[in-house]
Amino acid sequence: MTIDSHEAAVAAAHEVAAALAPGVIERDRAGAATVPSDALATLDASGLLAVTVPRQDGGPGLGPSTLAEVIRVIAATDPAVAQVPQAHYLLVDVLAVHGDKDTRTRLLAEVLAGRRIGNALAERGGKHAQDLRTRLTGDRLTGRKYYTTGALTSAWIAVSALDDAGRLVLAFVPRDAAGVTVDTDWDVMGQRATISGTATFEDVPAPYVIDYAHAYEVPQQLGARAQLVHAAIEVGIAGAALRDARAYLRDKARPSTEAVRAGASVAGDDPHVRHRYGRVATRVRAAESLLADAARTLDGIGLVPASAQEAARGSLAVAAAKAFGSEVAVDTASELFQMCGTSATASKYDLDRHWRNARTHSVHDPLDWKYHHIAAYELGDVLPPSHGQL
Repeated sequence: MTIDSHEAAVAAAHEVAAALAPGVIERDRAGAATVPSDALATLDASGLLAVTVPRQDGGPGLGPSTLAEVIRVIAATDPAVAQVPQAHYLLVDVLAVHGDKDTRTRLLAEVLAGRRIGNALAERGGKHAQDLRTRLTGDRLTGRKYYTTGALTSAWIAVSALDDAGRLVLAFVPRDAAGVTVDTDWDVMGQRATISGTATFEDVPAPYVIDYAHAYEVPQQLGARAQLVHAAIEVGIAGAALRDARAYLRDKARPSTEAVRAGASVAGDDPHVRHRYGRVATRVRAAESLLADAARTLDGIGLVPASAQEAARGSLAVAAAKAFGSEVAVDTASELFQMCGTSATASKYDLDRHWRNARTHSVHDPLDWKYHHIAAYELGDVLPPSHGQL
């Protein structure tokens, strides 16, 4: 499917969301026991994988505002599926800016054909997730990764490694290459259908390699654009929790005994319910506005910022949207039960998935550091660090 405008992309996202809706509870309950192949095939066939491919590479060249809204719409139905292409979009950006002609031509053509790129960037066992033990020796890749969202069902996997000189590189290998194993050892309380488990690479030929270190030695928006997708996922979860709270209050919830004594005939008449709903609804709208503002900021800066100051402006705008959106998602998903009552906790509704998804995804990276960098810049003109994600 070809998408050539913001409106077409958003319409496609709504179509994907509608297709995903009937199975979202089953996917959440199944977790890694059942690979969501049909759901991901719907996403891959939608044309949305290619929305950010530059025009000079045959794509529509749509920007962050489009991407943020596409992800928000899908995440409001199934945030686990919405997260699967998060690294894919980052990798499209990396290829667009830093790929040599052959690498860029081949892999972006794959993306245009609906073939998704998964990631294998983080590792366990070191001092932190980017303390890498994976090595590229010559053109052979060996290592073990975790948090490999999208890798299981992708066509290609981008693997971070240190080369013979100890320099950070990004190696692209076919998912079905000999020596590549992707496991389903993903057992977490939320975002269960991402199946972001272990990937192992045993002497795997790497046909395409990028000097990944260089990407973060110059002013860049790669981290900000990647974090924008995470922010959109959180805001989508917040909107979903608010939507389901509203539906339950209107259609199912009974007023409490205290509320009836105070004159309420339906749950929505309870003044305390109204106060809580009004508060969380306002915060969700604020999170949506902050996300849209951050996306517009990145639209204006472009994929290659003109200066470190411009790069910082984009990173800090997204940091605010991600931090606030994460807090609002967790809060809204919890307040849902305070408003709707005990009956809303029945497992048949699976409403707890909103809190589990928000809580799991929100700790992807520390929110406190985002607020820290915002304050450091506002109070002391300290630029945020130029690394993978703020």
